[in-house]
Amino acid sequence: MPKRSIQMFLRNKISAYLIVFAFFMIALFGGISIGTIQVPFRDIAFLLSHHFFGTSLHGVDPSFDNIVWKIRFPRVLLAALVGASLAVAGAAFQGLLRNPLADPYTLGVSSGASAGAVMVLFFNVQFSWLSGFTLPVISIMASIVTIFIVVLFAQAIERSLKVETIILTGIIFSSFLGAVISLMIALTGEELRQIIGWLLGSVSMRGWDYIQLILPFFLIGTILLIIHAAELNAMSFGEEKAQHLGVNVRRKKLIVLIAGSILTGAAVAVSGTIGFVGLVIPHFIRLIWGPDHRHLLPLSMFAGAGFLILADLVARTIISPTELPIGVITSIIGAPVFAIILLRKHRKGRRTA
Repeated sequence: MPKRSIQMFLRNKISAYLIVFAFFMIALFGGISIGTIQVPFRDIAFLLSHHFFGTSLHGVDPSFDNIVWKIRFPRVLLAALVGASLAVAGAAFQGLLRNPLADPYTLGVSSGASAGAVMVLFFNVQFSWLSGFTLPVISIMASIVTIFIVVLFAQAIERSLKVETIILTGIIFSSFLGAVISLMIALTGEELRQIIGWLLGSVSMRGWDYIQLILPFFLIGTILLIIHAAELNAMSFGEEKAQHLGVNVRRKKLIVLIAGSILTGAAVAVSGTIGFVGLVIPHFIRLIWGPDHRHLLPLSMFAGAGFLILADLVARTIISPTELPIGVITSIIGAPVFAIILLRKHRKGRRTA
């Protein structure tokens, strides 16, 4: 196929959805199939069809049922939801802040969620009415409280809530909460390994209960952002232009910030701190298929889901039977990409200067 034809195929939006969805499905089935015991794709399809639609198993090995339905599929699905949440939030924040280096951690939301979780582990907090969900629920609440404090503090400095003010406020709170986390780690004893393990990020040993916890927050945050995709497009060209186009910038900015924070807080709550997904995935999708948030958000969702599934697959198989934290894998991949993006941005700035 000629080079021009390939470029036209890649630029086509229908082709974009087909490519990204195919990537997600390959990652999904690969994540379920690969492990100490290999499960054929055909058997996976029959097992999932059996549990969702009540179809017969057609001679599938009964031992595969526990492996797929109780162990691997919940883990892969949780990784997909976490990756999709971080990627969608990252795409929204990059558009809102008009900065390709922005991600869900820019505003201190991740630090807030992490601080909430570390406090639960450090003080051994347990609420009987929350049962085993004390850690994730407190983490989500801390992330939402953090974004409200950041916004209120930024509003106290400048009522117009300019992007620069929000970023600086987020950095201040992120640094402060990072110091609080470091203090608790320095003071802890037996809980140190548990806290460090949680901060490095993982979707291991988390079943259907965690999926039920993140799913409503994922749906709320994603739907809110997709509904406001047109406003995000307008705001990505600058607040003044968005106002001229009739966008209530202040209100829409708050909605985007809260929706992105819900997604980030829920993801951090169930998996710990997993960096660079919200930075790398939206940036690549934007480079290939453009900045239109009506397509950027759903494409980032599927790409982020597939990326984190594959990262988790590498984390649990690369030095099997030992398992690496998934945050280590995403950082190894993300840090060089972050450096490349930074260099490209710097060179572009020098050319336009």
